[in-house]
Formats: sequence, structure tokens, C-alpha cells
Amino acid sequence: MASTSKAPLQTRNLPWVEKYRPQTLDDLISHQDILSTIQKFINEDRLPHLLFYGPPGTGKTSTILACAKQLYKDKEFNSMVLELNASDDRGIDVVRGPILSFASTRTIFKKGFKLVILDEADAMTQDAQNALRRVIEKFTENTRFCLICNYLSKIIPALQSRCTRFRFGPLSRDQIVPRLEYVTQQENIDISPDGMKALVTLSSGDMRKALNILQSTSMAYEKVTEDSVHTCTGHPLKSDIANILDWALNKDFTSAYKQILHLKTLKGLALQDILTEVHLLIHRVDFPPSIRIGLLIKLADIEYRLASGTSEKIQLSSMVAAFQAVRDLVVSSA
Repeated sequence: MASTSKAPLQTRNLPWVEKYRPQTLDDLISHQDILSTIQKFINEDRLPHLLFYGPPGTGKTSTILACAKQLYKDKEFNSMVLELNASDDRGIDVVRGPILSFASTRTIFKKGFKLVILDEADAMTQDAQNALRRVIEKFTENTRFCLICNYLSKIIPALQSRCTRFRFGPLSRDQIVPRLEYVTQQENIDISPDGMKALVTLSSGDMRKALNILQSTSMAYEKVTEDSVHTCTGHPLKSDIANILDWALNKDFTSAYKQILHLKTLKGLALQDILTEVHLLIHRVDFPPSIRIGLLIKLADIEYRLASGTSEKIQLSSMVAAFQAVRDLVVSSA
């Protein structure tokens, strides 16, 4: 009786990114060309060493875990699969210790190969990667390796050449929306069309990010709308950005600075987010090409100084000054 009452509680307490993680290859929503290739490898029992790379939240870990669940039964999963994440120590000692001992031992009751999953392999040291190269080469008959990383350039060429590489690109709107709609139906969430559009825009092709924003917004507000999504994430609204641009271009320096600072403080906005959104809006304003280029260079300088840890207030005044200078140039050229 106790076990049945605990099961729904465990499911309810799970973050949605885990609760709705695809369990089989058929459940995955994207990269059908990659999935069909891997499925063919599995069907023909010719799985090579794999290297998955691409931005976060695009299905790399879900894909290899779904492969592992297809290859192994539940009771043999733990003995046949070794999964290490970047949170684990992944220096040369781990490669020579747990990874080497796991790869070198054969299974008595199960034919076939073991699987080693190294998530976020780009966090491994150079020495560890060099040691891993030899382990992969030596125990190919017994073990298959899957390396997962965000940046391919951080994986040494010797490891890259030993693996079949697959790039997982950001998910498109058409791939993200059906999955989000399924989750909203399962969780009985009231979501508006503009709320769904805001989720897709802010996630930038990252399914994990989209689900996290959806969960946090649905818990904070009764209805998921564009305003609630932006408020929950602390992201500026389009109307706020339009106002900021209007004040910077049409008011005098002191008034513009005070109004933007007031809005920024009132809504808890980060100048970095404001700059990103303003940058997108600049391309829609009818500036002469030379003036637009000059403005973009100034904004890039402000962003660089922000990243270096300078004062947001000083950089905000620099941004307003840049727009005031652009306005004066446009007026004088007219």
C-alpha cells in the first residue's frame, strides 16, 4: 500500500525535464536522420564509438540513454552501462581507474558489448583524453564509448577520429511546439498563443530550457502568457524595448537616462538583456548603413565592457549617449 502511494508523489516531484524525457528512440522529436542511422547500427549489431556534439537541450543525452534502454533490459542496465557526467571527477585517474576496469572486464551472462557514456566530455583534461584514446582502442571488442560535448573543438583530434560524429543542432519551432503542447495537456496548463511563442523564442532551440521556463511560469501564474513568461524569466518585454529605443532617440540625455534607469530598476532588467533585444530592433529602424554600423560597434564595446565587470549604470549612460550621437548625425545629414 505504501509503495503505490509513493509512486505518484515521486512523479509529481520530478522536474518536467526528467518527467517528460523520451524513453525510447521513437519518442525523440528531432534529428530523424541521426536517429535512423543509429537505429540501423543497433539493428545490424554494428554500433561504433559515438561522438554527439551541439548546443545544450538538443537531445544528445536523451538519444544515447534511449539507445541504452533499447540495447539492455532493466535488470542488466547497471552492469552493462557506465555513465559519467562532468560533475564526476574526470581526470586521468578516473580513466585509468573506473573506466579502464569497467571496459576491461567481460560479462559472464550477457553477450555483446558494454556501453560507456561520457557526458560533457569537453570538460575532460587533455591528459585524460589522451589516456582515453588508448582505452578505446584496446577494448573495442568488449566496450563501446559515447562521448557527449557542447564544443567539438575541445575534443582532441585523436578521439574524434575514433568515433562516428553526429551534430545535434538547435530544435526548430515545429519540433518544440508539439512537445510543449503535449506537456501542457498532461499538466492541464492554461497557455495563450503568445505565451507559447514567447517560450519558443526565449528557449532558442533548447528543449530543456523551454520546459524549465514553462514549469516555473505555470507555478507562478494561473495562465502562461507572453507577459508572465517574460516576467518570470526577468526578460524585457517587446513594449519595454520599444519604449527604451524611443526615449533614447527622442528625449534629451538626462530624461532618457532617468526613464530607462527607472524602468530597469522597476522590472529588474539586466542591461545585457536590454542590449541583446535593442540590437535586434536596430535592424528594423531605417538608419543609413554607415550610422547603423557605427552604432552596432558602440553597442558591442558596451557589451564587452559589461562582460569585463564594469558598472551597469556607467554602461547604460554610454548606451544612451551612443543613441543621442546617432540622432544628431541623422538630423545633421538630413
